[in-house]
Amino acid sequence: MLLPHIESIGFTSADAEASAAFFETYLGFRRLGEARLLEGGAYAALVGLPGARLKVLRLAIGAEVLELTEVLERPGGTRPGRPVPADSRSNDRWFQHGCLVVNDMAAALALLQPAFAAGRITPISTAPQRLPDWNTAAAGILAYKFRDPEGHPLELLQFPPDKGEPRWHVGAPGPLLGLDHSAIGIADTAASGRFYRELLGLAAGGDGVNSGPEQDGLDGLVGTRVHITGHRCPTGAGVECLDYREPGGGRPMPADHGPQDLAHWQLRLRVADLEPIAARAEVLGGRLISGGIIALGDQAESMGAQRALQLADPDGHRLQLLQG
Repeated sequence: MLLPHIESIGFTSADAEASAAFFETYLGFRRLGEARLLEGGAYAALVGLPGARLKVLRLAIGAEVLELTEVLERPGGTRPGRPVPADSRSNDRWFQHGCLVVNDMAAALALLQPAFAAGRITPISTAPQRLPDWNTAAAGILAYKFRDPEGHPLELLQFPPDKGEPRWHVGAPGPLLGLDHSAIGIADTAASGRFYRELLGLAAGGDGVNSGPEQDGLDGLVGTRVHITGHRCPTGAGVECLDYREPGGGRPMPADHGPQDLAHWQLRLRVADLEPIAARAEVLGGRLISGGIIALGDQAESMGAQRALQLADPDGHRLQLLQG
């Protein structure tokens, strides 16, 4: 396998079964086996909730995996999980979304229409936005953002024929094709670039500044100017950094943000060697959530790895790195 590689994009759910049913019913995801119950052990310590009982449910769309984690029981002394803040905006730095590629925007929105009509999901965008021709990197891309029933942001993206990977231009049984990337709110493009490229080994992707009425309509903001930089793995999904220059007022990740919070997302990457990453993470703006490299022990087989490391990036977004 080429390395590094994003194995899954995931978030915390208050009800993993209900959340999975939404993704299956309205977006064409399929379950990957039964949910796993993790009773404390190395994995709970890895994510920063030692002693917790966790339910983990995995879904697939195309070749990518979405992982839902429900905290069934917290260790004593830890606070309850918080919902996604009702006043969340696209320029807040806890903002993170999963980007779903579609081959037909109208058909994808038609699948979601019953959930919109029932008030189960809410829009972020005013309508699907076609990015303007002056924006060479993004010209002709059609995009739309909304929130799932628990408030997690999602984006639908349709590439024109001259953009996107070849896999986004093949036939499929439905309009949903796969997960292209997870986008994250950041404060400093250069600092995030060093973290994702120098530390984790991702390659440079797209780079440009989006602005104008189309970006306002997409993000639900006014006077938007956002520097977007892509970081790609050799195959599969990537990471897109959103550095909002305007409007101001984007709020930082709460200092006590944790995996019990519904605004918590996690990217799981398989990497070649954990030691140099653990040694340099804090130098490049990261933070070791797990304190160091964790031996997964009797949970190694279910994780498909012997060792792991849990990190926060310079803005607090969480990553889980696997080796072996």
